[in-house]
Amino acid sequence: MDGIVNVYKEKGFTSHDAVAVVRKCLHIKRVGHTGTLDPDAEGVLPICVGEATKLADYIMNGKKSYRAMLRLGITTTTEDASGEVVEEKPVSVTEAQVRTAAASLVGERMQIPPMYSAIKVHGKKLYELAREGKEVERKARKVTIYAIRLLRFLPPDRAELEIDCSKGTYIRSLCREMGEILGCGGHMESLLRTATGQFHLENAITLAALRQKAEEGKLEEVLIPMEKALSDYPQVTVDGSMTKLLHNGGRIPLRFASSDRTIKVGNTVVVFDSAGVFTGLYLVNQEEKGVVLKPLRLMAAKDS
Repeated sequence: MDGIVNVYKEKGFTSHDAVAVVRKCLHIKRVGHTGTLDPDAEGVLPICVGEATKLADYIMNGKKSYRAMLRLGITTTTEDASGEVVEEKPVSVTEAQVRTAAASLVGERMQIPPMYSAIKVHGKKLYELAREGKEVERKARKVTIYAIRLLRFLPPDRAELEIDCSKGTYIRSLCREMGEILGCGGHMESLLRTATGQFHLENAITLAALRQKAEEGKLEEVLIPMEKALSDYPQVTVDGSMTKLLHNGGRIPLRFASSDRTIKVGNTVVVFDSAGVFTGLYLVNQEEKGVVLKPLRLMAAKDS
């Protein structure tokens, strides 16, 4: 089985738990998720199966969308509701001030990962160090906040936000920053991921429903084809005269390929052979002999 399962991860499950359930249901070892969701968070968690595990990094590159509840006036150690309270302040803000604070965070910016995160430093996860009472220097990472929309202002101290952002963005940290801007502190009270790349909340399946599909022998209904998950990338078809070279992992001169959209050097593209079989992800690369399709991730050859 090769493809992606769009899992709805519920509260109380770790991302690893979700992977374990998918592995057990599909009876396959090669299973991996496309971006951790904290145990207290819920929502979309695409899980790659079989050959699709090669594509996890590319699926993770897609835009993320979240709904978060910001709680003002209370700062916590973890920047969310699971942590210990560090400070409490009175809250006196208006809806207009919340909108202004949100707007100030939109754009490309540097963000320092929180100590309570799964990033590894010197081989150890940050949250493990944090639980030992240690704090280490973390490198700021470039992230992009495409939009922050105020869905509801719930006076005096709560605001429901809808956020579109790049991979690697910590919504907890955005909530903390909004609290700092508003002068009263704050933390993320709850989090729901509504989309990541081509995967959306309305099409996600709970782990309980996945188990039911497995019992009914209907797992093919929930397994999404790899190429569909990559529809944000240009689709390229290679001429039949290049089939042997293509399946042997060779570089393909671009003149032997056609695309559904304009492509240029530096693009990552999804490549199909002349029979429409998905062969992998390629880089459009300028080389001495001309522009070629250079393999990045090759899929296992399928019997025709």
